Order: sequence, then C-alpha cells, then structure tokens
Amino acid sequence: MTVRVLVADDQEIVRTGLTMILNAQPGIEVVGEAADGRRAVELARRLRPDVCLFDIRMPGMDGIEATRAVAGPSVADPLAVVVITTFDLDDYVYAALRAGARGFLLKEAGPALLAQAVHAAAAGDALIAPSVTTRLLKAFADAGPAAPPKQPIEALTDREEQVLVAVARGRTNKEIADELFITLSTVKSHITSLMTKLGVRNRVEIAMWAYETNRTRTRG
Repeated sequence: MTVRVLVADDQEIVRTGLTMILNAQPGIEVVGEAADGRRAVELARRLRPDVCLFDIRMPGMDGIEATRAVAGPSVADPLAVVVITTFDLDDYVYAALRAGARGFLLKEAGPALLAQAVHAAAAGDALIAPSVTTRLLKAFADAGPAAPPKQPIEALTDREEQVLVAVARGRTNKEIADELFITLSTVKSHITSLMTKLGVRNRVEIAMWAYETNRTRTRG
C-alpha cells in the first residue's frame, strides 16, 4: 500500500526538497503541501493522510499547535504526525511529542531515515531509534516532568518492564524480540498491554514515561 503524506514547512525550498525525496521513495506519495500550521491542519483534516510531516517552527500556528489539533489527546481519530526540526535539542520537540507526535527528525536526515520514519508512523510505530531522540527524551526527563507521572492502572509484569526499557532505548520490535528471545507477536502484545496500563497512545509516550519514572536508570 502507498503511504500518503502531507508535508508542512514554511520554507519553500525545504518543503520542495522533502516532497521530492519522499516521492522518490517506493511506496510513498506526497498528497499535500502547506506553508503554515493552519493550512496544514486544514489539509490534514480534509485529506486524512497516513502521515503528517510537520515543521516545528511555522508562522500563524506552529508545529506543536498543529500536532495537537490533529493528534492531541482530545482528538477522537488522531493522525500520525512526525515533526522535523533544525536543532536536535530544540525545546519545542518535547512539547510536540507531548502534543501527540509519534517521533521527530532533523532536517538533515537522509532519504533513508526520512522514509523509515514515514513508514514507521504509518504502521502505528514511532521512530525513536536515532540516538538523538533518546538523548532528547532523557534530557527533558532529567529536567523533570511538568507533572508527576501517572501510575499504571495495573502493575507491570517483569516482562513488560523489560519491553518498556527496550522501547525507551529506541529498540525496534524485531530487536526487542531478538534480545528477549520472544516472538514478534509477543512483543506487540506487550506493547499493547503497556499502552493500556500506562494510559498512553504510542511508543513515544511509553518511552517518555519510562524516562520520567527513571526506569532506564534503575535497569542499567
């Protein structure tokens, strides 16, 4: 199946470049472009793309607001959003993840990583493998969450704790399966259970919860 993508960036040269790169990738098609956040939200709601690729800094409505509008906690049928930024420690990135983004990329990311992020988001996954992503999450977790992390509705099993830490460290489902000697379907079941128990919607939020509760430290 072809992954339909909406690209939003206020810089025409960047927007054009992203569109050209994505359209050149097998199984990906850019179905819309926007130069600001408001237009991005309008197109996202009308076109219902598989993935929205939003720049963080846009005029009128920035990428955080746009992300919250189409993927936030109050959205009944959220879209998959990947945010892009120029700086790997941009303060806005963490807020965008909080707003519902499934991951983020640097604008300097190559075609392969860009395509990987799009396919991952379309599949309901999240690109948190690059070291920059986990480093950013850790940096903000060290600074302390805006509010105390909520407790799981049910205690996590030992295996779920292992999967939790692996997700926070950026491991893919296949890597987790190989590390823990379990099947891919079992990994997916554990991740689904984690989302239910933690009250989160994707693995980026799982990772943030793990960092905020110091799970990654206590387990090496």
